[in-house]
Amino acid sequence: MTSSEIVIELGDIEIDVVRKNIKNVHLSVCPPTGKVRISAPLRMNLDTIRGFAIAKLNWIKKHQQKIRNQARESPRSYIDRESHYLWGKRYLLRLIEIDAPPHLELQCDRMLLQVRPGADFQTKRAVFDDFYRCQIETAIPPLITKWEKLMGLHVNSFTIRKMKTKWGSCTPRLGTIRFNLELAKKPAECLEYVIVHEMIHLLEPSHNRRFIAFMDSFMPKWRFYQSELNRLPISSI
Repeated sequence: MTSSEIVIELGDIEIDVVRKNIKNVHLSVCPPTGKVRISAPLRMNLDTIRGFAIAKLNWIKKHQQKIRNQARESPRSYIDRESHYLWGKRYLLRLIEIDAPPHLELQCDRMLLQVRPGADFQTKRAVFDDFYRCQIETAIPPLITKWEKLMGLHVNSFTIRKMKTKWGSCTPRLGTIRFNLELAKKPAECLEYVIVHEMIHLLEPSHNRRFIAFMDSFMPKWRFYQSELNRLPISSI
């Protein structure tokens, strides 16, 4: 699909504008940072797009404020008895310093983090990131397989990334999907919601009425999962 990208500014608000081969203009304010995005038809000129954005300015500010008021995780220090999450469940961290390769594992309601003596913050965080990546990479394939059968389509590949403004994204022409690593901390149903959302973009690239109709058909409770995901604390780093 042909597309082009520009950025427009309205005071202190930056708006990413993507022109696509679509019929209608679409506006979104994306968690977790409140980034604003407009998808517009290729034929729509910049003045018209800017006028649309100005008309929606109060709506944009309202939704940005709602996202910014969302609870934030306190910065993690990776010390004993600190709280960490996996699939929505809270675990207390137990730090073990030993001259052996770094490792993280679950034990009942605890996460056991094994690092070498004197390991710094970045090392400890990297162990957590690797652990979360392994968890989410294991969880996603069976869910994609499930929904491929239900939707009658195919996902060519997926990747896991740290993403600042989105829980997921999709490139329909390539059949590829990207997922936010932070999803490993959220309830499993939130991950499934994001999978369904992005897979439907393989059928309908825009957030239009057809997209919403697909969401309603395949996952009737999707609005609840969306609300739950955006209500939960998000990473502060």
